[in-house]
Amino acid sequence: MTPQNIAIVKATVPALQAHGEAITSHFYRIMFESHPEVKAFFNEAHQAAGSQARALAGAVLAYATHIDRLEEIAGALPRIIQKHAALGVLPEHYPIVGGCLLQAIKDVLGEAATDEIIAAWGEAYQSLAALLIAAEEEVYRANAAQTGGWRGEREFRVARREQESDVITSFYLEPTDGGPLLAFSPGQYLTLVLNIDGEPLRRNYSLSDAPGKPFYRISVKQEEGGRASNWLHEKAGVGTVLRVQAPCGDFVLQPAGERVRPLVLVTGGVGITPAMSMLESVAHTGRPVHFIHAARHGGAHAFRSRVDALAARHANVKPLYVYDAPRESDRPHATGFVTRELLAQQLPADRDVDLYFLGPKPFMKAVYASGLALGVPKQQLRYEFFGPLEALEA
Repeated sequence: MTPQNIAIVKATVPALQAHGEAITSHFYRIMFESHPEVKAFFNEAHQAAGSQARALAGAVLAYATHIDRLEEIAGALPRIIQKHAALGVLPEHYPIVGGCLLQAIKDVLGEAATDEIIAAWGEAYQSLAALLIAAEEEVYRANAAQTGGWRGEREFRVARREQESDVITSFYLEPTDGGPLLAFSPGQYLTLVLNIDGEPLRRNYSLSDAPGKPFYRISVKQEEGGRASNWLHEKAGVGTVLRVQAPCGDFVLQPAGERVRPLVLVTGGVGITPAMSMLESVAHTGRPVHFIHAARHGGAHAFRSRVDALAARHANVKPLYVYDAPRESDRPHATGFVTRELLAQQLPADRDVDLYFLGPKPFMKAVYASGLALGVPKQQLRYEFFGPLEALEA
């Protein structure tokens, strides 16, 4: 970008702070009206809740604020690149987004959005788009080049279903072509490319078992009003063929390194799914694992028998179950919520652990704050969002 356009973009920061969410909300409206073909890439629940617009407004503001020192926001790019690659975002989608975003800036800011500002933002968008397109192409190429890999969509058949809780069902997926499976890292997810009643949808679901098996397993919560999850639970029986994008995601279990730190997995609700993949991958290694799971009650608790079996077999696995509304027959280890005090009891005195956590956003904010307050190094706190990326700091 030219120095002049960088200066113009930075000068728009106050306007973005004041009107960013109005711009992004309007952006989604006009894009979906003029290009309905891209709606499949977006979750309508996140749109209705406003989280998608808030997340995009934050991203646009961060980009404008750091346009002259992009290295400060480079850490956010891998997650964006992986999410785009998982969904199958292609170069031809970028002009649609760019054109609608510039139009939204014009519409919301009115006369304040001068030709110079629109031109500067056009250059800023093209610069970022070129970076993302190149990086996403590398992901597509790398996936296709590996044993069992593919590019685009591949057909899988539901080979088995298992009820894991009152609301979570596991689907075991095997490729219809009989070929090998691409290896994945514990914590990654698949994207299902669906068509429900004539409406195309794309949804991410975490892989919930260890790599190296002749199937992929996803475990899906039946969400109230969730079109994809309800269709899977009600219609996707054994033999159903699904179109699937290759595994992606940067929320992955990192190698233990020379000094093996204890692994602390803290999950709430369906957040247990990627943690199961991590647990299944390390239980046999001897690495200390604290597996803390929060659920409403025993009926909503998925994988309890499997975690108990791993703990019985491997002394390094220490489970702790917390129910906030236990039934009379339930036997949790604790009742209430995952508090700072509860975490403190599970962590070693030096707090030198790798703490991975995932669940509803209020749960994640509480765990994040507790981890920091207890002295876990910030770089050893690792988390993922099932929805749009938002800040965990209060």
